[in-house]
Amino acid sequence: MQQSISTRRRIHGMATLSAALVFLVLANVSNAQTIEDEAVAWLQEFIQIDTVNPPGNETRAVDFYRAIFDAEGIDYEWAESAPGRGNIWARLEGGDEPGLMLLQHTDVVPADKEFWTTDPLSGELRDGYILGRGARDMKGTGIAHLATFLSLHRSGRPLNRDVVFLATADEEAGGFFGAGWLIDNRPEIFDGIGLLINEGGSGSISGDDIVFGVEVTQKVPVWLRLTAIDTPGHGSSPRTTTSVLRIVEALNRLKENPFDARIIPAVDNYFKGLSVNMQDEWAPAYADMARAISDPEFLPAFQEFRPGHHALTRDICSITRMGGSSKINTIPPEAWAELDCRMLPDRPAAELIAEVEALIEDTGVEVEVIMAFTPAISSTNSKLFESIVNVTGELYPGSQVLSAVSTGFTDSHFTRDLGIVSYGFSPVITRSGEATGVHGNDERIPVAEFRQGVTDLRAIVRNLVN
Repeated sequence: MQQSISTRRRIHGMATLSAALVFLVLANVSNAQTIEDEAVAWLQEFIQIDTVNPPGNETRAVDFYRAIFDAEGIDYEWAESAPGRGNIWARLEGGDEPGLMLLQHTDVVPADKEFWTTDPLSGELRDGYILGRGARDMKGTGIAHLATFLSLHRSGRPLNRDVVFLATADEEAGGFFGAGWLIDNRPEIFDGIGLLINEGGSGSISGDDIVFGVEVTQKVPVWLRLTAIDTPGHGSSPRTTTSVLRIVEALNRLKENPFDARIIPAVDNYFKGLSVNMQDEWAPAYADMARAISDPEFLPAFQEFRPGHHALTRDICSITRMGGSSKINTIPPEAWAELDCRMLPDRPAAELIAEVEALIEDTGVEVEVIMAFTPAISSTNSKLFESIVNVTGELYPGSQVLSAVSTGFTDSHFTRDLGIVSYGFSPVITRSGEATGVHGNDERIPVAEFRQGVTDLRAIVRNLVN
């Protein structure tokens, strides 16, 4: 990968940016009365910046943040891991306590305009919602990080620890041009950092019950490619074995032989916490999930009820991509499939890969590892977790804070490997069952809840650092 020259802000740095971009950023907030007003305007503007990955073009997001930091008089640095793949960071210096990092990614997944009711990059404000790709994942959270960071800077109050703002590229494709690249090429960014807030957890309300989930670990992605090679031929005269039949046989074995269910401590604690306020027939199962999964009829019913929670009870391999012939009447010499496997974080990826290889051993299908991360769990015994519990408890009496396990992965796996206590958390509260559109159609975030989330995150961080 080609590296660009890292750039630090100077007094004349505004001249290096697009004058139009600076004008837009400043114009959007010129009439703002509060940091929450500014955050709404910033988020609408940020959504309009095309950072769809692929290809990413996250340097556009870097330019957006550079304009803001220049206007605020904040020193920053930025670097590209490859042309157009920009990352930006800034540090507020404080005392000797372990530093806090506010980590976000600026890329977003593609969106099909045909299935949206607005332009996916519009940032439209409609019916009390901000709509657009990234409103939730994770430009909304990123702007909340920005508002918190600027609030600390503007206050001028001394901090008990450094606070680092870091916006990275490529998380949606694995983070190798973003957080992963920075760890290898700009390790000084992470110097002194002991605590981190990223995406992955949030607040939810059901009835009058509010629960804040703080992601402390996640299922480990293991992406595999299966390949079969055999004699090609005409579709009218099939042989007893073909590349396609080999792939089909291997995939069928994976489908018919799911991994055994098991409940790890982090999942057990999460489910037990959820059971406290549950009023339906599922409450006993959540209270003792290890017992519930021993019933062979339970797991299929649980998967139908809550696929995301079912996924926390076992390792899984989803068949997501397949390929064969480019012509309907031709048997291809090679066929392939790709698997999105996700492991519970209690064993190394090599064990799951060995199980897949053993299961399809005599099919003539080869297994290639596309990507495999390492498992890690962040302790809840930290000043940051304590701050989340104390502040949310004061703001929302009777609410719960639960350590949660995510079925997806984030860049936190990189920072946990560094020994940084990393939490996925946003205090934005969403009504249980409300559609958010994350990675789907009409992604949205309610304005009122977003504004409150900005306020609450500032309170949590200020409680930690002042």
